[in-house]
Amino acid sequence: MNSDQLEGKWKQIKGAFKQKYGELSDDDLTFAEGKFDEFVGKLQEKTGKTKEELKKEIDNW
Repeated sequence: MNSDQLEGKWKQIKGAFKQKYGELSDDDLTFAEGKFDEFVGKLQEKTGKTKEELKKEIDNW
């Protein structure tokens, strides 16, 4: 999965969350996105894998 596909999936997820939980703001979702990026960074540090490798693993789940 390339970064454009991942970004597209994220936008779909954000839209679904906004529909289900109308009280969520863009700031809330941006914060969550930042936390996910932080999480991926920690995984990279612990596993030694590249961001692309980890994104591929996540996509396969």
